[in-house]
Amino acid sequence: MRDLKVIHSAENPRFKALLKLMQSSRERRKQGLSLLDGVHLITAYHVHLGLPEQIVVSKSGLGNSEISNIINSLQSISPLVLSDELFRRLSSVETPTGIIAAVKTPRIQTVPDDPGPCLLLEDIQDPGNLGSILRSAAAAGISEVFLSGNCVHSWSPRVLRAGMGAHFMLRIYENVDLLALMTKYRGRVIATSHRSPQSVFAADLTGKVALLFGNEGSGLSQELLAAAHAVVAVPMPGKTESLNAAAAAAICLFERVRQMGVSAKQ
Repeated sequence: MRDLKVIHSAENPRFKALLKLMQSSRERRKQGLSLLDGVHLITAYHVHLGLPEQIVVSKSGLGNSEISNIINSLQSISPLVLSDELFRRLSSVETPTGIIAAVKTPRIQTVPDDPGPCLLLEDIQDPGNLGSILRSAAAAGISEVFLSGNCVHSWSPRVLRAGMGAHFMLRIYENVDLLALMTKYRGRVIATSHRSPQSVFAADLTGKVALLFGNEGSGLSQELLAAAHAVVAVPMPGKTESLNAAAAAAICLFERVRQMGVSAKQ
């Protein structure tokens, strides 16, 4: 481990810049940076996308073997070491992990002319829901996800935590005109609504399909529902009115996996 100076002052300009980045989504968008909190996310980013821009470690985190391994594997990056008090102010989790990385946010601007099997998400607002949906998509072998303009920012710290590294295995498109995409999609668009009489388990989800999910409270807009090729629901014999959006997405995604006959060992 290198001999590293510990910063204790909240007036340190590097700490102040990082704190602003943590507190402001506008600042993160402006700088094109995202913050990854924890060993798992930072390792996943390094494996799939490359080197972080900056590493920040708490003083106590220096004694963690996993954190030490990350620092040693990134010899070209000199970590910023903060007192535990300052690090707690910077961390977005209740129990600080001891390491944070600032990374370049992947910028995928142009919607492809011919998307493959994908997810379409309209106005998903809860960061935990979006992160879980992205995690399920990556696990189910989906590589493209399209978000409407009113979805929560996919690279916010809470979405990143819930995604558990799925972001780095996906192509995520934000601020997409979903209706325009559906109109030109060269496959079938399957929308979800708990009011539909058709079970998702009776629908054909194989081949080139786009699975469409809506807002947690209001569901899908009538405009998008009308443009879909089919509308399905997850059967619910219990008395609840609807499923959590992330749970519904996971069920539909893995019903598609089942129908495709994918082995668990694959």
